[in-house]
Order: sequence, then structure tokens, then C-alpha cells
Amino acid sequence: MQVIRAGRLAYAAAWDRQRELVEARIAGLIPDTALVCEHDPVYTLGRRRDARRNLLDPGDTPVFEVERGGDVTWHGPGQVVAYPIRLLEPLDLNAHLRQLEALMIGVCASLGVVAVRDERNAGVWLNGRKIGSVGVACRRQVTWHGLALNVEPDLSGFRRIAPCGLDAVLLSSLAAEGVACERDGVELRVIEALTAW
Repeated sequence: MQVIRAGRLAYAAAWDRQRELVEARIAGLIPDTALVCEHDPVYTLGRRRDARRNLLDPGDTPVFEVERGGDVTWHGPGQVVAYPIRLLEPLDLNAHLRQLEALMIGVCASLGVVAVRDERNAGVWLNGRKIGSVGVACRRQVTWHGLALNVEPDLSGFRRIAPCGLDAVLLSSLAAEGVACERDGVELRVIEALTAW
């Protein structure tokens, strides 16, 4: 997989770039490609029916309704966000979601941390708290959207929502769970894992 390391990127620009990459991948003009970035604070609403109800008080933070599955989430500084634009043959979105989770679990393992899946809730968990989220969309067998790994964000952004229908206190980060790491170093580990796909 080819990786585009975009740095700090406004959510709207990342969303537009994903759609361009999806069209190029469908047309066979590019290989599987991941856009890796960090966002300014933003809330996104997935297709789940009650997603807007779980957006409690966004304040002045921008809100985007997007194509991905799932509920409401927050993105912001201190997260590593990766959007794999990937042709799935055969089409198996559940397997793709599990691979996104496995990627984050592997990155955590490389930091000496045992993160896990929760069979009831998508994402990656550490010490009973969620540190990584997944959500995808698919068009003509090409995926977009992807994963967000909380490295060292200000977790107060989650307090204005019921993230994925959960109590915000269940959301955490590597730093909050006592893992010594920096966002840029974790991003490099995510990129390394993506290029191995």
C-alpha cells in the first residue's frame, strides 16, 4: 500500500481527498493508498440512525455527516488518523474492519502494550477503555474512511458526545493509560504497518 503522509489536514480537505482517491482507485489509476493525517477538532456523524442523538453539545466545533458506518465520533490533535483507500476482492467489510483493529493492536504491541478487541463494541481497547476507533464506507468494492488511534489528544472533545453510543469516560488514549509515546512516533508505526498490507 502506498501512503500519503498529509500532516495536519482540515477534515473537509481530507474528506475531499479521500473521494478523489476512491475514484482513482475504482478507475485503476492508483494502487491501494492510505491517507494518514491529524485533524483540527471536528465531530463526524456516521450512518447509524441515532448518531445525531449522541451528539450532545458540539459547541463551536464543526460537524460533518459522512458516509461511513457507525455513530458520532471526535477527531482532533493528538490522534493518528488513517484512511485506507483499498480495493477489497472479495468484498468483506467485516474482515477489513478487523484488519484495521489488528493494525492498531499491532502498533500497541510494538510499544509494549497489550490492546484488545471487544466483541460487543468495534475498536481497540486498553485497560477496559477505548483508545482506537474504526468506521468505513465502500463504493464499488473500494473502501474509505478508516481508523483513529488516540495517542495523546485532549479527551475533553469526547465529553460533548456519547461516542459510538458509549459513555465518554470509556474513551481514553495511550498517554492517559500511561504509555510513554509521542504522536509522530506512533504515526510512523502506523505507516509502517500500512505499507506492509
